[in-house]
Amino acid sequence: MPVPRIILKTKRAQPFYARHPWVFAGLIDRVEGTPADGDEVDVFSSAENFIARGLFNSKSKIRVRLYCWEPNRELDRAFFHERLSSAIRFRDALGMRGPERGTRLVYSEADGLSGCVIDEYDRYLVMQVTALGIASRREMLADVLEELVAPAGICIRTEKGVSKLEGLDLRDGLLRGSEPPADLSIVENGLRFAVPLTVGQKTGYFLDQRDNRRIVAGYAKGRAVLDAFSYTGGFGLQCAAAGAMWVECVDSSAPALELARHNARINNLDNVALVKADVVKHLERCVAEGRTFGMVILDPPKFARSRSLIPDALKGYRRLLTLGVKLLQPDGILVMCCCSGLITFDMLEELHALVAVQERRAVQLLGRSGQPADHPVATACMETAYLKCLISRVP
Repeated sequence: MPVPRIILKTKRAQPFYARHPWVFAGLIDRVEGTPADGDEVDVFSSAENFIARGLFNSKSKIRVRLYCWEPNRELDRAFFHERLSSAIRFRDALGMRGPERGTRLVYSEADGLSGCVIDEYDRYLVMQVTALGIASRREMLADVLEELVAPAGICIRTEKGVSKLEGLDLRDGLLRGSEPPADLSIVENGLRFAVPLTVGQKTGYFLDQRDNRRIVAGYAKGRAVLDAFSYTGGFGLQCAAAGAMWVECVDSSAPALELARHNARINNLDNVALVKADVVKHLERCVAEGRTFGMVILDPPKFARSRSLIPDALKGYRRLLTLGVKLLQPDGILVMCCCSGLITFDMLEELHALVAVQERRAVQLLGRSGQPADHPVATACMETAYLKCLISRVP
């Protein structure tokens, strides 16, 4: 059977020749053939020159996700074995894998596997699926992963809101092997953290902040630290272990704070206080009460999920930065993290400058960092560069 063909509108092909993997519905002129959702399709320019092969989804705004730029190459088991093997070899070369380690084995578009994130926690894998074509191939992917990694178990996770947009009918839970133990944990920068693979946010833990947590902890000695949006205590506990005078972790999630309490206990950290509250309201209350800290860490959830939300997102980040500066003692350290890919370093640095003028405080930018090496950035898909961390001193 011939592979169905997607013909693009005039002058719409260039990003895909450059290997951007997302073909949105509005760029398509016509569909030749009758592909079912999840089927392989070939994408052609308006001049009918072959560009790439991908997987079709009539329910998604991303109508085709591209995976292969070689003509007549099937997206079969051998193809996915090659992609997964390449990604895993790279993480092996980084030296990031091993017992009690947490590693991103596959980072979606950055590893040529759009809609598929795979994290490894000790001997267990979590596959986060955000594309229908990947979801329909999950058993085949699990076969390949068992061959390459031999995990004790493989869990499936979906992302809130994405399942509906992609037309996915998946439930979080065990796909292969044994259930992960309730006390599963990993060691990061010398501390042990519990990882709830089937109920925590994302795949159970935020591996992308690994390097930033280590860097930030280097500024914590002797300081009172406020860790806002603390989740299970990643930043705060690293600071506590690095010599912070004391740490206050604030989050709106009771289960997250219970895990943070557990993590503090298993690491013998008794200089940590946990506060369940609306984080912004808590910061405002601290300002009203005249409280101050030697370090304020702001690591909020994503504010901008579309370009139309960028102005509101910038207002939200500016509000947080303003509260952070107000709460800092002289010579305090301000940490601002942002996981909104549409917000740039330049935008955040401009906000720092505006808040400095507004609050009549000097702000010195000490460093900027992003994602660790197991979260690489694809130059063909700069949307894979999302994480930003700015560290500043406020004299």
